Amino acid sequence: MTMDSTQFLLPNRIYIFLAPLGTAAPTGVDDAPAAGWVNVGYTAPDSLSFSTEPEFQPVETAQSDYPAMQYQTSESGSVSAVLKQWNKHNLRSVFGGGTVTSDQAGVFKFVPPKIGGREEVALMTHAQYGDKKYRFVYPRAMQMEGVQLDLHKGGESTLPLSMGILGSDLLDPWYLITNDPAFGPVTP
Repeated sequence: MTMDSTQFLLPNRIYIFLAPLGTAAPTGVDDAPAAGWVNVGYTAPDSLSFSTEPEFQPVETAQSDYPAMQYQTSESGSVSAVLKQWNKHNLRSVFGGGTVTSDQAGVFKFVPPKIGGREEVALMTHAQYGDKKYRFVYPRAMQMEGVQLDLHKGGESTLPLSMGILGSDLLDPWYLITNDPAFGPVTP
């Protein structure tokens, strides 16, 4: 492989979509998300993050000071972002569910989910740089962290979205689709 600056990724646009569990994800990078996918709207420019955490178990031996082998025991992942738009969809997403009701005109009440009431969702992020597009799809995700809301006089208040990636024998925990030519066959 040679050094090639055309293989850099400097996203100039990033979008985050959430949908009810089981909603079909687009199969192409230019396909519009189907009904059910909701764009969370504005996010902080440097806030989208995806991480994985593999865990390994060492096999120790009397013949070495180092493990003779390592085997993977589990894998976990998470996606986080800072949402700028306050609305019922985003508040429910940040808290993992809950209900929004209205007892009188123009007054709304949000109640977070009770223990055991958090909802699984489908999650998709879309990043693009020029003509290159990257879509990360997470068929099963759930909000699994505490929430800290900072409300400052005269300052912007945001919503911290943090989703854990869930697995299944039937679905890939996450996958990437892209039109980036660097992922194609290697040519001499």
